[in-house]
Amino acid sequence: MAVHTPKIERLAWATDIHLNFVSADGVLEFCGRVRRGAYDALVITGDIAEGETICDYLRTLAAQLDLPVYFVLGNHDFYDARIKDVRAAVTELSRATSNLYYLPTAGVVPLTGTTALVGCDGWGDLRHRKGFESRVEMQDHYLICDLAALSPLGRFARLRSLGEEEAEIMRALLPQALGAFQHVILATHVPPFREACWHRGKISDGDWLPHFTCKAVGDVLLKIMKENPDHKLTVLCGHTHGAGEAQLLPNLKVLTGAARYGRPTLQNVIRPDGV
Repeated sequence: MAVHTPKIERLAWATDIHLNFVSADGVLEFCGRVRRGAYDALVITGDIAEGETICDYLRTLAAQLDLPVYFVLGNHDFYDARIKDVRAAVTELSRATSNLYYLPTAGVVPLTGTTALVGCDGWGDLRHRKGFESRVEMQDHYLICDLAALSPLGRFARLRSLGEEEAEIMRALLPQALGAFQHVILATHVPPFREACWHRGKISDGDWLPHFTCKAVGDVLLKIMKENPDHKLTVLCGHTHGAGEAQLLPNLKVLTGAARYGRPTLQNVIRPDGV
């Protein structure tokens, strides 16, 4: 686990920035906006680019921003690549870059004396509502190499397995973080709950929910936070491109970020000790 001085008081949050849809000047302009905000750190909740370009854009962000850049990966970040290859590449890049942190491998990251940051990628794990019977076909099914070679039933099984792998990360990291910090911020790409699956101001319907929620992670979060009523968890997520807030428990809140292709922006400024 990387060691940080716990002094992150203003955490900028961005999600679904899809830098591959932006010109080179646009990427630099986005970095300029982050710099001008004088934030202490930036957290990105996935969909930064695509499989073949994700490391190039991460290098640009790290070089342009004189602050820690924490991130998780979204479904688009695996397009035209294999999941394990992308994760291995960003893990190695993070280890070689002093201000870049891939959260699933960074462990528990202290932000202040009372608040820590953890992260997992998340997947639409087809556990909600219509599941395998959903009529929605995602580009992921054809553009992520691990899924493209599978039958529909095989994809269903693989996505459920991917969701469970993310849940295992939370089973390990969240209790560890709560054991040392009063408040934990979780960065993830896919909303862990139906109530956080916002699109155009509404909760997604039964056909879309299976692809836009990671229920395996949500179930783990609910269980752990019910067991820790005196601690607080704030979840930051994206994926749906719709903004919303959901209070699942008195001590568990989820913020879902909005996004538009070609217009990377900051969602909010998170103050770790007062989200």
